[in-house]
Amino acid sequence: MHAIPQSIPDVFLIEPKVFGDSRGFFYESFNQQAFQEATGVRCDFVQDNHSRSSQGVLRGLHYQLPPKAQGKLVRVVRGAVFDVAVDIRRGSPTFGQWVGALLTEDNHRQLWVPPGLAHGFLVLSESADFLYKTTDYYSPAHERCIRWDDPQLAIAWPAVEAPIQLSAKDQAGRLLAEADL
Repeated sequence: MHAIPQSIPDVFLIEPKVFGDSRGFFYESFNQQAFQEATGVRCDFVQDNHSRSSQGVLRGLHYQLPPKAQGKLVRVVRGAVFDVAVDIRRGSPTFGQWVGALLTEDNHRQLWVPPGLAHGFLVLSESADFLYKTTDYYSPAHERCIRWDDPQLAIAWPAVEAPIQLSAKDQAGRLLAEADL
């Protein structure tokens, strides 16, 4: 496993060692010891989630307030997404900045999004299966959403052939300047 630090502290792009031949491939999608050695992050995952979405679906930018803030280790097992993490930690030198990564079934990359960051993704392929581990349980009372198109964030979402599709929750997202943090 190789962890590549991103421009926001504590965010890592994870590249697992993939072993492949004419029969297919194998890799460890998670190994706690290797993850901790590569990132310096010690965490316990309590929930695994799996979503399937069609092209143009944009989910996010989601986060949970303390004491239920979630760290997420995200990956794609089918298709391709543009994955984004936004620093919403007040007082952070990178507050309001974002990082994005292309996650695909072929590159096997993962993104570690620590607690205190908002997260979202846009499906680029015809459909995508997106898996993520979380460090705390889903808590609707603590869940919040920042608008994916907040001009303050100016996220450079890639163009897709299908129109952007948002859930009602994501359509009601707030601007960062107005968000509960």
